[in-house]
Amino acid sequence: MAGQGFEPDVRVRTSEYRIGCIGAGMIMAECHLAAYAQAGFSVVAIASRTRASAEKVAARWSIPTVHDTPEQLIEDSEVEIVDLAFPPDQQPALIRHALQQPHIKAILAQKPLALSVEEAVKLRDEAAASGKILSVNQNMRYDQSMRVLKQIIDSGALGEIVFAQIDMHAIPHWQTFLQDYDRLTLANMSVHHLDLLRFLFGDPSEITTLTRQDPRTTFDHSDGITVSTLRFASGVLAVSLEDVWSGPRQEGYEDDQHINWRVDGTKGVAKGTIGWPKGVASTLTYASTETTDGKWVSPSWDTMWFPHAFIGVMEQLQHAVKTGAPPALTVADNVKTMALVEAGYRSMAQGRTVKLSEISID
Repeated sequence: MAGQGFEPDVRVRTSEYRIGCIGAGMIMAECHLAAYAQAGFSVVAIASRTRASAEKVAARWSIPTVHDTPEQLIEDSEVEIVDLAFPPDQQPALIRHALQQPHIKAILAQKPLALSVEEAVKLRDEAAASGKILSVNQNMRYDQSMRVLKQIIDSGALGEIVFAQIDMHAIPHWQTFLQDYDRLTLANMSVHHLDLLRFLFGDPSEITTLTRQDPRTTFDHSDGITVSTLRFASGVLAVSLEDVWSGPRQEGYEDDQHINWRVDGTKGVAKGTIGWPKGVASTLTYASTETTDGKWVSPSWDTMWFPHAFIGVMEQLQHAVKTGAPPALTVADNVKTMALVEAGYRSMAQGRTVKLSEISID
């Protein structure tokens, strides 16, 4: 990386725990397992909804054991960490089963953790009572541009933050199981961005969210294109925009899907791009009156959000198991992100600004 003293990717401090993976779809096959192979993590077993799917992924990534069901994998005494990539309506039962197993040390769950804030709070409390670590895969915090942005903000180079925005014009791959839910974009795409804003600026005090349906999405959904405005206690004003339509798709049409972001401070500005959906590295450039003499500086790296961020997500969990310290991605923190999503849905439904204090997570 260009020498600015930043760390776009985590150092692997801990890697010795045995991982059992549940799920064999794109996110597991292309992201989790690709990252784990690169980091040298030990994946000892896999299971999915069908054995055939699990066997195919096991052969690709040289995973020694394939179980018939997720429950059998969780009961396998060789597995120390359960890595879940399963639909949120089925995930809570698997988490609870894992919390009951004496050999399981930790669980990495997908987001959304559950279909409601109330269920997420119960899982948070049950995990705490069990003494096991439950962590949630908010992997965009490990995107390289976001890690470096956080380091720049924390250094004071931008001064007091005034305004921030995430501007997405891109078409997500909606998993088929989402067709059974009413909630779509805010819970499954915007959650990345809302969580990032919390990561960067702390907990917002209020959110206002507007939505319209996406013309391309043929199944029923309450939220398609979404725009959320957040106010933070520090005074930061932020906008998160998810245009999941982003233009027509037909032969001859020149596609311009992208995710851009920008942060304005009293002493400088940082801006950049997220490499998804183009499959390239994310970017960052910044100028500071304090540290760059007002000139634009562009740190660089070769790694990408997908799959490299998933190294950081599993590494922070393994390190928490080894040290006894809380993971970087705690379930308690994730419940606050779920409360923010819930407040966004309430804002949509009631046509008003919603204060986060209205959403109970005690």
